[in-house]
Amino acid sequence: MNGLDVPAWAALPAAVLLFIGGTLTLIGALGLPRLPDFFARMHPPAMGNTLGAGSVLIASMLVSSGMLGRPVIHEILITVFIVMSAPITAMLLIRAAVARRKKHDP
Repeated sequence: MNGLDVPAWAALPAAVLLFIGGTLTLIGALGLPRLPDFFARMHPPAMGNTLGAGSVLIASMLVSSGMLGRPVIHEILITVFIVMSAPITAMLLIRAAVARRKKHDP
């Protein structure tokens, strides 16, 4: 095995996780224009971002661990930051939209 080979125990679940992550992101992107207003449009990107990125990061952990022959877990930090920042960003955007709506409504 050279440095470019990925063992099957890592490659197969990684491929499935990458497919799931891409599918979730695609579904969120395709559904986004169909929703009626800003508040409804906030949900799909937050879910697609969190679940899609989580699937890709877990796949990256599997492939990196398989290629190096030891557990690689630094992607967990990336996952934690995404899981923490996505809801906070969505909440701040929704608060700004509510404040703007109150300002412009008579």
